[in-house]
Amino acid sequence: MTTNSLLILHGKQAANEAVRNAVMKWREQGHQIAVRVTWEGGDAERYVEEALDAGYRTLIAGGGDGSIRDIAHAMLASGRDDLSLAIMPLGTANDFATAARIPQDMEEALSLVSRRASPCDAVKINDHYFLNMATGGFGTEVTTQTSEELKKLLGGAAYFLTGLSKFTEITAAKGRFSNGDFEWEGEFLAAGLGNGRQAGGGQQLCPDAVINDGLLDVAILPADMDLLAGVRELFDSEARQDPDHDGLFIRARVDSLTVETPSAMHFNLDGEPLKDTRFDVAVVRNRIALHLPEDCPLLG
Repeated sequence: MTTNSLLILHGKQAANEAVRNAVMKWREQGHQIAVRVTWEGGDAERYVEEALDAGYRTLIAGGGDGSIRDIAHAMLASGRDDLSLAIMPLGTANDFATAARIPQDMEEALSLVSRRASPCDAVKINDHYFLNMATGGFGTEVTTQTSEELKKLLGGAAYFLTGLSKFTEITAAKGRFSNGDFEWEGEFLAAGLGNGRQAGGGQQLCPDAVINDGLLDVAILPADMDLLAGVRELFDSEARQDPDHDGLFIRARVDSLTVETPSAMHFNLDGEPLKDTRFDVAVVRNRIALHLPEDCPLLG
């Protein structure tokens, strides 16, 4: 079966030979694929609108988690329910693609376009959509302050090292999380609202989340604990795998949630910062179809 799709490629990847070769081979196999390259903020959203007007119904996000969010947001905001999205992971962290087991090889990733797309959930927080995870608190600050050079050198351990370096600067956030059935209020170091499982270069805040169950996994790390244990829990992969440490989190699974904070706080939506004192969160079930591997662990 031949396919007709449009690839929206992050500008930093314009000269990526692996991408170019994958696109050319895909065309040689009889598939139609157009390519647009972003140059500045807002390009991804504009390309989505132009693609839909031109009749494309399958789009491909060529970039990292931020590119996926921009493109998915524009697709979801369009109001159409006949669209599908594939992913070529080309970012620094590729958290969603990694958790979904999307191949790093560009030809293999592109070949997923020919697989039948799976209906998946999206999450709407205020007026913004995302696919993977929203994070807030000290963990978000460390993630944004970890340098690209350190991440390239140390991988996921870079976040742990940065967290330790910021140890004396830790200030807890305060908030109330509620939806009628679940309620928690207090000071916290970090919070994750996960449709997907990980963020920040491998922080598996919601290790059991799936993207087609109509539910959002909530993970809250309270501040009333040993701070070193809390920082280690957030950024050290070995600590997260230790069953004795998982009890540090407050966990819930909900289809909607309201987060209220006494002062304005940032939530990071797959790389997009959102600042407010009230966040109304809702799972939009089966809202977008994704081309995913057969063995994707995010599909329940």
